[in-house]
Amino acid sequence: MGYFVGIDLHGDNNYIGILDEEDRRVFKRKNRNDIKEITRVLEPYQEEIEGIVVESTFNWYWIVDGLMDAGYTVHLANTAAMQQYEGLKYVDDTRDSFWLAHMLRLEILPEGYIYPKETRSVRDLLRKRMMLVQQRTAHILSMQTMVNRNKGIPISSDTIKTMSGEEVEGLFGDEHLVMSAQCDHEVVGVLSGQIDKIEKAVHKEVKLKKPYKKLLTVPGIGEILAMTIMLETGDIERFREVGKYSSYCRCVSAKKVSNGKNKGKGNRKNGNKYLAWAYVEAAHFHVRYCEEARKWYQRKASKSNAILATKALSNKLARACYYIIKEQVPYDKKRMFG
Repeated sequence: MGYFVGIDLHGDNNYIGILDEEDRRVFKRKNRNDIKEITRVLEPYQEEIEGIVVESTFNWYWIVDGLMDAGYTVHLANTAAMQQYEGLKYVDDTRDSFWLAHMLRLEILPEGYIYPKETRSVRDLLRKRMMLVQQRTAHILSMQTMVNRNKGIPISSDTIKTMSGEEVEGLFGDEHLVMSAQCDHEVVGVLSGQIDKIEKAVHKEVKLKKPYKKLLTVPGIGEILAMTIMLETGDIERFREVGKYSSYCRCVSAKKVSNGKNKGKGNRKNGNKYLAWAYVEAAHFHVRYCEEARKWYQRKASKSNAILATKALSNKLARACYYIIKEQVPYDKKRMFG
């Protein structure tokens, strides 16, 4: 007799449902989020459990790691790909847990990627860097706007990053404007220091794997961006087609069309937002360092706008990087732009 386990995971509790091979419900229980309690509950069925499904929620690390350490075969359910109980009036944790077990039993479970535990913390550290970079950019833009609005002159981000406290103080005659500029400048300095610390730590802990070293041949992609792409992508072989990869990178528009009519926006949040950010960053640098990219971008922007042109270029880069990683070939601008 084989058993199939579904775990509906929440922030502070979980619900376990167990089915047998005949799809009969043999066990159900709500539990605290405590791995010792969960393994104790599952212990009577351990020898005959075929697999355990856990929802891919924000807090799955601890339970997946704990169950795998206990010797169980664990599957991560891709909740964005599941359409469960359409038309039902009542859905609860019990139904959710048994539905997960039911799909595992039928071998139709849409699975998410269980990222390797050994490099997960470094990947999350780079995610922290991305957040800090975005916050720094917001303060730089705030200071640029303030200078332009009050003095009518542009100021570059590099200038802001290298300005001394005295130079910031001398920007304005009004003490309140000075205080506002000092706030932005000091926060930019603190964030830059933390970003540098993270980059040094990542360089120390992680080296680009062979399949990803070719990314450095792309103009505008340096080691940090290459490592971000490597750590967020994981095993490139899990993407059988380039379209699957660019969709995962959120480089494909999320819309549904039927009979020539727009039927909705689709799931815009499906995919990896960190890869989406990485390829947009790469697109900005690519325009700066590649003449062909700059010309292509300018043509695209003239027909639409700068935001759409950047997004389109990020999609081209994601597709190009897919082949660079998979085929182990250097960047080819002729193949990229024709």
